[in-house]
Amino acid sequence: MKITGIVILLIFYSIYMGKLLLQKRKGIQTDQIAKGRQRDRVFYIEAIMKIATYSVVLAEVICIFTVRPLSTGFCIAGAVIGFIGDGIFACAVLTMKDSWRAGLAKEDDTKLVTSGIYKVSRNPAFLGFYCVYLGILLMFFNWVLLIFSVFAMVMLHLQILQEEKYLPDVFGGEYVNYKERVCRYIGRKNRRKNGY
Repeated sequence: MKITGIVILLIFYSIYMGKLLLQKRKGIQTDQIAKGRQRDRVFYIEAIMKIATYSVVLAEVICIFTVRPLSTGFCIAGAVIGFIGDGIFACAVLTMKDSWRAGLAKEDDTKLVTSGIYKVSRNPAFLGFYCVYLGILLMFFNWVLLIFSVFAMVMLHLQILQEEKYLPDVFGGEYVNYKERVCRYIGRKNRRKNGY
């Protein structure tokens, strides 16, 4: 199971780093997390989120090598969820193309992406993070990893809330309509209920 856990993390972070490098070659600054000059609420949420997401990776790696895996059923479920997270994240990054950013990119000209996996999730990249965190947690559960994982997920959720305040200013009614049709994490909203 250790190898499976490492493979899940390697796939996920290879996608992340690969996308950063590809966009850097095109002159795109993908990592916008806590890069703003203004020290406002968004900056601090992003800074804490960055620390949380880096810390959870370290905790995951330590747990993979030091924690005895749970039962076979938990390990299989965790591996499946982790690989699903890798797939969701890959689909999200590929679908976003050069509009993908980590953090709020207030200065960049990006497009609102509503196709592909974004038809069923407004935040599939974050959903991918959550699945990987949950998968590794199920495979190598301990209380420290649980605390790190939950903290990282809470910070990612706060980041989503920041983005949801920012996106209507950038994309206007197009984003508002999209938000009314597609759920934050997964699923489409009932059209009849919303007057469609």
